[in-house]
Amino acid sequence: MEYTAATTIGALRGMGYPQRTVKDEMRDNLMVKLARGEQVFPGIVGYDQTVIPELVNAILSRHDFILLGLRGQAKTRILRALVTLLDEYLPVIAGCEINSSPYAPVSRRARDLVSEHGDDTPIEWIGRSRRYGEKLATPDVTISDLIGDIDPIKAASQRLHYAHEGVIHFGIIPRMNRGIFAVNELPDLQPRIQVGLLNIMEEKDIQIRGFPVRIPLDVMIVFSANPEDYTNRGTIITPLKDRIDSQILTHYPVSREYAMAITDQEAWTERPGGVRVDMPSFLRETVEEIAFQARSSEFIDQTSGVSTRMTIAAMENLVSQVEKRCILHGKRSVVPRMCDLSAVIPAMTGKLELVYEGEQEGEVKVAEALIGRAVKEVFGHYFPAVYGEDGEVDERGACYQEVLAWFEEGQTVEISDTMDDKSYYGALNGVDGLRKLAGRHVRTENRAELSVAMEFLLEGLHQHSRISKNVADGRRSYSDMMGSLFEH
Repeated sequence: MEYTAATTIGALRGMGYPQRTVKDEMRDNLMVKLARGEQVFPGIVGYDQTVIPELVNAILSRHDFILLGLRGQAKTRILRALVTLLDEYLPVIAGCEINSSPYAPVSRRARDLVSEHGDDTPIEWIGRSRRYGEKLATPDVTISDLIGDIDPIKAASQRLHYAHEGVIHFGIIPRMNRGIFAVNELPDLQPRIQVGLLNIMEEKDIQIRGFPVRIPLDVMIVFSANPEDYTNRGTIITPLKDRIDSQILTHYPVSREYAMAITDQEAWTERPGGVRVDMPSFLRETVEEIAFQARSSEFIDQTSGVSTRMTIAAMENLVSQVEKRCILHGKRSVVPRMCDLSAVIPAMTGKLELVYEGEQEGEVKVAEALIGRAVKEVFGHYFPAVYGEDGEVDERGACYQEVLAWFEEGQTVEISDTMDDKSYYGALNGVDGLRKLAGRHVRTENRAELSVAMEFLLEGLHQHSRISKNVADGRRSYSDMMGSLFEH
C-alpha cells in the first residue's frame, strides 16, 4: 500500500500504517534483505565472514553497538550504510523539530498540534537520509550540542517562561528521534559528556537543565572508536561501555585480493580525457603489497595502523604519473612501469606513523624500503627463487645466469619514467636473456607490458642483492653488484 498518499493522522490511521520503533524497523527490513538473498552492505569489501555477520546479529538483536578498529577500516562507511535499512519514507507530524510519531507525539509542539487538530493534524514524509545524524567526537563537544539547551531568544520571541518546554533548543540526538545517531571516535568525547549519553541509551529519554519533563526518544545510537585512543587521548567510561550492547572488531584486508578490490572500488583511476591505463597484474599487486609490508614493518607504529587510504592514494598517484607520460608522448594508452612507483611515495609518507627507528631513517627512506620489500614479495610469485633454502644460489636460480653474466661483463642498463616506449623497450631488450626469461614467466602479447616485466625482473634481482641499482636525476641504472662495490 502507498502510505505516502496520507497527509493527515486520520488518513494514515485509516490506511493501517504500523507503528514501529526504529530498531524494529531496521530489523524487519534486514530480515527482508536476508530472505531475498540481497547484499546487506553493498560496497563493504572483505568483511563477509567476519564483521558483517556480527553486524547482522547486532541489528537483529536491536542492539546499540560500537565498531572498534584502527583507522582506514571502513568504520564510518559501515555506520552510514545503516541508513539503507530504514524505510524509504517515514511519517512525522509536520512542523515538529524532533520527528514526532503521528501516533505518539513526544514534543510539546507536536502534542499541542494533535490536541488542537486531532485526526486532521497534518503530517509530512521525510526521507531516510534525514534520519541519520553523525557527530565527530572532539574535546569541545558540549551537552548542548548533543542534547540541547534553553534558547533565550525563543523564550523572548514567543513570550514563554523559562520553565516552559517550548524554550528548549534541541541538540542533534533529539533531532534524530526515530532515526540513527552515530558518534565517531568516541574516546575523544569528554567523560562528563559521555555521562550525558547514559540516560538516553538506558531510559531512552532526555532531560535538559533540570527541566521536570521527560521526552522519550526512539533512537539507535552507534559508535566508532580506535583502540589507540584509549591510551593516547581518552577512554570510554565504564558505565557507557556497559550500555553498549555489542562491540564489533574491524580489521584490515586479510588478503591482497580483498585489498585490491577495495582500492579498485575507491581509487579514482577512470579519468576523463580518453587516456587508458593498462595496469600489469604484478605491478597492481605490488602497490597493494606495500601496505601489507608496512603493517609488519619494524619502522611503523603498528598500534596506529596503516590505512587502506594509503594504497588508494598511491594508486591514484601512480595513474597520474603514467597519465602525464601518456600526454607528453601523445599516446592514447599507456602501461605503468616499475620506475613509476617513485610517484607513490608522497601518498605514503603522510600516512605512516613512524617509531623512533623509522624517524631516524626518515620517511622517504622508509617508504622506499617498503616499496622494495613489496617488489621482492610479489617477485617471488612470478619468478623462480633466486636463492635456495640455505641462502645459496642453487639450480632454481640458475635461470638468471645469462642475465647476470651480461652485467658481470661491466655493462649497465639505464631507464627512466620519461622515456618513450620504444627507447624504454630497446634499453631493456639489450640485456642478454632478459626478454626471454621475462616472457616465460609473465605471459603477455603486449610489448609494452613485456617491457615492464623485464624491468620487474631486474628490480627483483636488485632486491635480492644480485645486481646493483643507482638512482640519480630521475634515471635508474642497473649494473653488476661487485663492480658497483669496487667503484665505491
